[in-house]
Amino acid sequence: MNIPDTPKPTFLAILLFLAACAEPQPRITVETVATLPTPHANNAVAVMPGEDGAVFYSFNGLEPGKSHEDVSKRAFACTMPGAICREIAGPPVAEGRLASTAIFLYDRIFLFGGYSVAEDGAEVSTPEVFAFNPATEEYQRRADMPTPVDDAVAFSYANRYIYLVAGWHDDGNVSLTQVFDTWEDKWFRATDYPGAPVFGHSGGAAGNKFVIADGVAVIGHHENGRRKFGGVDEAWLGEIDGDDPAVIQWTKLPPHGAAPLYRMAATGDAAGNRVVFYGGGDNPYNYDGIGYDGTPSEASDLLFAFDLESGAWVEIGRTGRGTMDHRGLMQWDGAWWVLGGMDEARAVTGDLTRIKVEN
Repeated sequence: MNIPDTPKPTFLAILLFLAACAEPQPRITVETVATLPTPHANNAVAVMPGEDGAVFYSFNGLEPGKSHEDVSKRAFACTMPGAICREIAGPPVAEGRLASTAIFLYDRIFLFGGYSVAEDGAEVSTPEVFAFNPATEEYQRRADMPTPVDDAVAFSYANRYIYLVAGWHDDGNVSLTQVFDTWEDKWFRATDYPGAPVFGHSGGAAGNKFVIADGVAVIGHHENGRRKFGGVDEAWLGEIDGDDPAVIQWTKLPPHGAAPLYRMAATGDAAGNRVVFYGGGDNPYNYDGIGYDGTPSEASDLLFAFDLESGAWVEIGRTGRGTMDHRGLMQWDGAWWVLGGMDEARAVTGDLTRIKVEN
């Protein structure tokens, strides 16, 4: 029996077939919806959702002059809807702070540490922990950090514990995992971070799993003896033991594929069972946006995630708006939000920006 020749597909048909098989690209819209009275970068941020809207908070950080004189202890609240930002009482400390961390839990915002900068450039990691009451806008001192750290990753677990992973302590990085029990007002140690000791890394948690990515480590010394700092292309998955919150099983993950990024905005997405990352600088710097090597850092516009179900990195897309020098990514009303930071020109910004992803 003669079988007719199968017609060869045309080039156009191949393109159409590939297009049909391709995953649809999400549509990403970026909008600035409010602005702080005074721009701040490297500021601790948190969002408090409510029945009728949400309030976004900013604590401490760096003002536009980007010198030691611009290290701030000011705080702000931005109310949505309405897009009204106002200054509120700052934390009751003597000096401004950089690289603090804020976590909203129950009806309080817990504010951790940071570092102060003296006129001669000396930096000191601060131990204070405050519980901020949004209803009264008052701060309550809680138990100090056993080892003061700044530029650490923080996340909550089991509606009770707040974990601080690695970070900088006075004159060097640490690998500590310090856990604050908000019920007992006590600290305990959990399994140490197994990666290179880093600061300026990013991460978040969904359930009892969390992801830590990138950051900056000491990678050697210059001829004059001063330390060299470099980005770390590492990522780790941590899983908290259900019976003992001090026990963490760590698994090394493949890098996310982009160059190592510094001070990305990140958070856990429990509904999506993933950890989401956005922005960050491509060259480690102290606080002015200029790298330790003298090269200005460039801000990324990449939005990506680690999918905890599939165990894979997923690129969500590019926003077209580079941003860096963040202490957290916030989620509310079906969107991702950043508040403050530095823009593509390394200028300090006070923008409350919404990143909406539609598939």
